Amino acid sequence: MRRGSRLAALACWPPIIPGGEASAPMGRCFTAEGGAAMKKLRDIMRYGFLFTVGRQATVAAAVRLMTENNVGIVSVLEGDKLVGVFSERDVVRRVVDRGLDPARTPVGEVMTTDLVVADADEDYQSAIHKMDAANIRHLPVISEGQLVSMLSIRDLLRVNMEDKDQEIHYLHEYLFQVPGGMAPIRGEV
Repeated sequence: MRRGSRLAALACWPPIIPGGEASAPMGRCFTAEGGAAMKKLRDIMRYGFLFTVGRQATVAAAVRLMTENNVGIVSVLEGDKLVGVFSERDVVRRVVDRGLDPARTPVGEVMTTDLVVADADEDYQSAIHKMDAANIRHLPVISEGQLVSMLSIRDLLRVNMEDKDQEIHYLHEYLFQVPGGMAPIRGEV
């Protein structure tokens, strides 16, 4: 952004006064898409927040693990490699709907293997778009080829709402800022 341009004045806080200097050192700037500078997944995820099972674990054991930990998904590992995920949707669509016995059915037979994953260095809005496009509610996060966390759409939307609230706050401050030395007109905020 060029100093003094109208675009810069609208895009940064503290504002840059057109034809003048910034009223304070450069602060928060917004992207061309309108959002705050994007947070990376690594900055918002909980490292090690993972619940895992092996392929041979029964559906009943996986459901028990999900229930005990109040999560809707488990990662299925072969050694330390992610080979699938097993979610509440899988229980309904691939086990109950087919009349399979959860106590005898291995997770490996009914898990989701067509995985959508995100890299820990991706921005959170990219992850939201991936999840929306794939119609999924959970996203495994990898770093250097290793599974490091699992994010839910709720986790990402919470961050998105916090960012939007902060953006509204900064824009409100910008719109209603009274330049130094000027008194507000009666009735103005």
